[in-house]
Amino acid sequence: MFKLIPASCLLTVCCCLAVPARGEEKTKWEHKKNYEKMIVEPTLPVATDVPDRILLSWKGDPATSFAVTWRSKVSPDAVAEIAPADTGSEFLKHAQVVEATTSPLKTNLGTVHMHAATFKDLKPNTLYVYRVGSRRTVPLAKEDREEVEPMTADYAWSEWTQYRTAQKSNGDVVAPVRFVYVGDAQNDIKSHWSRLIRESYRDAPQMTFMLHAGDLVNHGNNDQEWGQWFYGGGWIFNTVPQLAVPGNHEYARDPFADKPEGEEKISKTLSRRWGQRFEFPANGPEGSTENIFYVDVQGVRIIGLDSNRETEAQAEWLKKVLQNNPNRWTILTHHHPIYSSSKKRDNPELRQLWQRLYEKYKVDLVLQGHDHSYGRTGPIDLQLSRKIETEQNVATGLRVADQSGGPVYVVSVSGPKMYELQEYPAETIQTDPFRRRAQGKQLYQVITVEQDRLVYQAKTVTGQLYDQFTITKDKAGKNVFEDQAPPLED
Repeated sequence: MFKLIPASCLLTVCCCLAVPARGEEKTKWEHKKNYEKMIVEPTLPVATDVPDRILLSWKGDPATSFAVTWRSKVSPDAVAEIAPADTGSEFLKHAQVVEATTSPLKTNLGTVHMHAATFKDLKPNTLYVYRVGSRRTVPLAKEDREEVEPMTADYAWSEWTQYRTAQKSNGDVVAPVRFVYVGDAQNDIKSHWSRLIRESYRDAPQMTFMLHAGDLVNHGNNDQEWGQWFYGGGWIFNTVPQLAVPGNHEYARDPFADKPEGEEKISKTLSRRWGQRFEFPANGPEGSTENIFYVDVQGVRIIGLDSNRETEAQAEWLKKVLQNNPNRWTILTHHHPIYSSSKKRDNPELRQLWQRLYEKYKVDLVLQGHDHSYGRTGPIDLQLSRKIETEQNVATGLRVADQSGGPVYVVSVSGPKMYELQEYPAETIQTDPFRRRAQGKQLYQVITVEQDRLVYQAKTVTGQLYDQFTITKDKAGKNVFEDQAPPLED
């Protein structure tokens, strides 16, 4: 039988838990702040022959192709297999082999080999199964080889994964597109970001793709951090296409690069793994390495820019991409925001070089990161601004009527590192371009695009709705904006 414990004894037990260790004056048990700056430790085992860190993306037409990347330790070559999905395992008899490209990658944890394969000539809106394999460098035991097929004996394989190709784009006819957009993950990725990206998948499991607005990690050449990023995304990353643009933290000094003659130190460059890890369309400006691109999916053009470098050259490229755009909706993404939401941050050169193009060519939505806070404007039309060129992060006269044109700008953050909001004096509140702002909230955004409307929802890491708006587009292409943000909690 259970014996009752006196309340005095329970109190004694509770008090003992808070007793300082080794004579310290204060307990060390409670957290002092919400951003932990955790030690970035390896999350996954070191690379082996078995494929890991598998990522699905688009390099060509999303309706007829998709690409996949993965890594292994020292495998000299790799392949992938694909077949139309079946209700059983009969699809194996119809699997086709695709050769992958392989290249070495030096990391701070040793050299690994990166592999990439593209599946082409697929049918639109069709469910496929695929897997990836790396040639074994450690042979199977003789008795094991005798009992398996040659491809199993020669290659170490991933699991079979299902993926449905996009519907074919048909002029300005839009098949519904739903995607998740997130700002900076960057810090404490395994500890804090994992639950957010998994909650977003649970919220929108049939999403068409996922979009990352830069600063995926804190140090672009740190392999442990990429391991944590893949740990957070897990199998989501090999079932949902991932699109991303680089942030400033994807630029770093390459510890394996030779110092240029006459230079005191190595300059920061885009992370060595970016071009090996992400298979995006090679349609950016000359010299870009899949850091600048556009992709058309089901009537929506997604354009990715690199706001870290050569912004003027990108403006020339962007103008052509916007001019020759058959899609009904246009969504743009880059890391540094046109209008900053946090203190001591401003990017006037982007407003000068890029914002005019956004308005002129009727970009609908601009998705950004960098500021580690949240800010969302209404539609901002440059014609309504009395002062465009400014060294201060203000947008005089830009709190426009709901029926006005111009893009909606969003800044968001998905990781735990937070900055304070920029202050707008009460007497000049009209200079505040934002209609909804927040600090200290990890957020993901679910965006649904249909033929005549775009629905945007920002949600907290716990899945609660924080912000919402709808853009309705008429037959002439004019937008009507409706702010549907829920009341703020006290």
